[in-house]
Amino acid sequence: MASANAQKTPPAPEKPAAAQESRGSYLVSVPGGGRAAPDIARILNRGELIVAMVATDTPPFFSEVNGVMVGIDIDLVNEIAAELKVPVRYERSAKTFNQVVEVVADGKADFGISKLARTLARAKMVNYTVPYMGIKHALLVNRLAFAKIAKDRPAPQVIREFTGTLGVLAGASWEEFARKNFPKAEMVRFKTWELAVEAVKQGKIVAAYRDEFEVNTVFQEDPKLTLTLRTITFNDLESSLAMPVGINDRALLGFLNEFISLRAEKPSIDSIMKAMK
Repeated sequence: MASANAQKTPPAPEKPAAAQESRGSYLVSVPGGGRAAPDIARILNRGELIVAMVATDTPPFFSEVNGVMVGIDIDLVNEIAAELKVPVRYERSAKTFNQVVEVVADGKADFGISKLARTLARAKMVNYTVPYMGIKHALLVNRLAFAKIAKDRPAPQVIREFTGTLGVLAGASWEEFARKNFPKAEMVRFKTWELAVEAVKQGKIVAAYRDEFEVNTVFQEDPKLTLTLRTITFNDLESSLAMPVGINDRALLGFLNEFISLRAEKPSIDSIMKAMK
């Protein structure tokens, strides 16, 4: 009979089989004998980079000149394509900026670019890269119409409690920004920015809401408008321009983020305005 004081031999530790076994490689072979993550290999094996872009040109960010795509966004895409060593094909079926995001979400393009701002609504469908540029928000204001709603109140108070008519570009991030930043305003959606600007000129709406570049360009094209219109720029509101990427394309997202962070020259509104002058 074994003694009650006899020590028991401790059980051998279980072998962590899962830790001992290799999960294998998820990398995919690509031309030239190398390997890459599946989402990047898709581009390399296809032999071209497909980029979603809105159908309407928006210079100086992107436009077609004599059959060639040019602009700030185009320069960025060309640099990315050169790093991947593939040509670019632009998928321009989208009629609105929001539809560019949908094209990417549906897997019809590798990523999108169109001077696109990051929004919560868009983030439900795609991942976004880190910003490659920031642009402040601004209002294009009809002086007379603004004075009528302001009465004796100071301008900052009128803006904070803005209840007038506010024009925005339909199908763009500015609808979401307007609902968030000017909840009391009467939002008026326009098919094009030019129609919104014309409505401000004629006093049909009090103001139009977009970024500082688009608003300042109105006065560059016609300096006399400063007599009837004015600009209000917000230092505390900024649109972060970024590229939407499919939710499963995580390696591609990481690649683009690293590319943006290592880019030597990052565009700014000041540099763009100076170049245009």
